[in-house]
Amino acid sequence: MSFLDDFRNLDRNNIGGWPNSAKRTFTVLVFVLILFFGWWFKISDQQDQLGSLRQKETQLRQEFVQKQAKAANLDALKQQLSEMQDMLRQMLRQLPSKTEMPELLVDISQTALSAGLETDLFQPGPETVKEFYAEKPIQLRMIGTYNQFGTFISGVASLPRVVILTMHDVSLRPVQGTANGKLPTNGLLLLEGTVKTYRYLDEDETQAADKAAQGSPAKGGK
Repeated sequence: MSFLDDFRNLDRNNIGGWPNSAKRTFTVLVFVLILFFGWWFKISDQQDQLGSLRQKETQLRQEFVQKQAKAANLDALKQQLSEMQDMLRQMLRQLPSKTEMPELLVDISQTALSAGLETDLFQPGPETVKEFYAEKPIQLRMIGTYNQFGTFISGVASLPRVVILTMHDVSLRPVQGTANGKLPTNGLLLLEGTVKTYRYLDEDETQAADKAAQGSPAKGGK
């Protein structure tokens, strides 16, 4: 009779009366079952958590290496930023100042007259203050030839201060109607629209613009 047959013949209601060999075998089986189910319900979950934590560790190591590389280059980046800010300030200083703007507008108007342009309208508008510069719109209506407009642009570019004119809703068209798609014989053109010129802000204006951007009063605020 096999061992399994002997085990089946044991009285399950009287485990204490079993032979010692059967008790030891039963104890080992129970212990093995406890270990298996303990591993299945507890250790298996912990292994999954361990695998997830290992992946997170790898990700954090990569982020650390990247941030460490950035930190190592931080001083060099700060130096580059400082140099770029100095360069920007130098470029802005080449623009006209607040006190030079009225004279500059007169120079632009005189340059148009010197080029032979007929100025029907030259009307500066109110300034708009930006972060580190101010822009001033000018409504224009001028009549002249291609060559005269070219002379005007060249004259503005040769002014002592750097003058930037940007076009906004500007049109250039023949003064008279065209014939067969060609320009009229007199070659006169009408320039009409708005241009903007720019100046740099002085230190007080820059501080006031910064305070305004932060939502606090520029002066006398609490």
